[in-house]
Amino acid sequence: MSKATILVADDDAAIRTVLNQALSRAGYDVRVTSNAGTLWRWIAAGEGDLVITDVVMPDENAFDLLPRIKKARPDLPILVMSAQNTFMTAIRASEGGAYDYLPKPFDLTEMTSIIDRALSEPKRGPSALSDDHSESMPLVGRSAAMQEIYRVLARLMQTDLTLMITGESGTGKELVARALHDYGKRRNGPFVAINMAAIPRDLIESELFGHEKGAFTGAHNKSTGRFEQAEGGTLFLDEIGDMPMDAQTRLLRVLQQGEYTTVGGRTPIKTDVRIVAATNKDLKISINKGEFREDLFYRLNVVPLRLPPLRDRAEDVPDLIRHFMQQNIGEGLDAKRFEKDALNLLKTHSWPGNVRELENLVRRIMALYPQDVITSDIIATELQSGDETTPEYISAPQGPMTIAQAVEENMRTYFTSFGDGLPPAGLYQRVLEEVEYPLILAVLTATRGNQIKAAELLGLNRNTLRKKIRELGIAVYRSSKPS
Repeated sequence: MSKATILVADDDAAIRTVLNQALSRAGYDVRVTSNAGTLWRWIAAGEGDLVITDVVMPDENAFDLLPRIKKARPDLPILVMSAQNTFMTAIRASEGGAYDYLPKPFDLTEMTSIIDRALSEPKRGPSALSDDHSESMPLVGRSAAMQEIYRVLARLMQTDLTLMITGESGTGKELVARALHDYGKRRNGPFVAINMAAIPRDLIESELFGHEKGAFTGAHNKSTGRFEQAEGGTLFLDEIGDMPMDAQTRLLRVLQQGEYTTVGGRTPIKTDVRIVAATNKDLKISINKGEFREDLFYRLNVVPLRLPPLRDRAEDVPDLIRHFMQQNIGEGLDAKRFEKDALNLLKTHSWPGNVRELENLVRRIMALYPQDVITSDIIATELQSGDETTPEYISAPQGPMTIAQAVEENMRTYFTSFGDGLPPAGLYQRVLEEVEYPLILAVLTATRGNQIKAAELLGLNRNTLRKKIRELGIAVYRSSKPS
């Protein structure tokens, strides 16, 4: 059996030498070149069984060469190497039809394993290229941990495999889900997100699957659910560990049979939605406690992806700071320069709030500090004070908390429960609808079920209050007067 021939193109002589020696020892015939022109002549002549190429070469970028290679020899496996270790590099390699992407510096053992697998697998056709290729950076970081995430996502872009994203709060789980959608085969469909922890448990089934008119108290009209809204696209189920057991059972049926029924409905509805789930909980513990279905876990955990906390990829902090500053410049804030000691201090911080905490710190510094250079003293002060401390120059409200302050405080907490700090659309009407139940319940509790007093405090007619109690399904228990 003849040896497979590997074509290597890299303008770095040291890398060519290392690959030539390592792959020759592994039993391959190796041909090396420093430019894209020679590589293309070899490929056009039908030479080589696999290609390893750097992205940036003196005469041509490999991403410009990839389409010609895939058109001329669609079955030729291509491994792309690059020192430009960004999310977009991995995506462009995947969309260009590369078999795999390896960031520099690479591991020779891993590369040899990938080559063996590529040469033994059935030949694959080229991936579909994106018509609108954005140069924006949805994910930021050049650390080894982030490189592995980029590679996994690049492999998943053209599939519909269900993904389970785990990681601490603030690591960017929704951002990863959105990137998978925006650069995947469902990019032209909707991306719909729902946070299980932010919705009353008795409303989750209605939110997911929709409901019919009269299905429950307060269901005055038929309502569409998130599955219907996400049809043809991606449905992101955030904080899946907070989903009630009844809703878990209904979700399992969707994953098993590809259909669901609305709350109060009887006709099954076929669905075509990619599911991406996320949680900051250890679902194995939840399963042992009887709080999460084991069969649903394995249906969702087809491809597990764990996002590292920021403390485990501290080398990404400078890149993230530049990214967040660029975003804030677009909002009218002035850029800053961080001294080396300031950056070192940020890189050694534990970041309990992860990337979200860093984003808030950068925004705060850009907004509140007039100086162009940010010193380590400023960083030390900010890290010591923490995000929740009220700055000295902002006077804290005195006396009892107002309704507006209470709402603002809780809305701030609600907003931070989302990966990008932004809840789904339609928030205004949602707040108006959902605040009515806890408001009336709180007043009835405070008046110990005295509806006359409650109506007076609410400024409602007593009959109106009674009607709302019935519509909202509030159970009223009249207790005795306090002694």
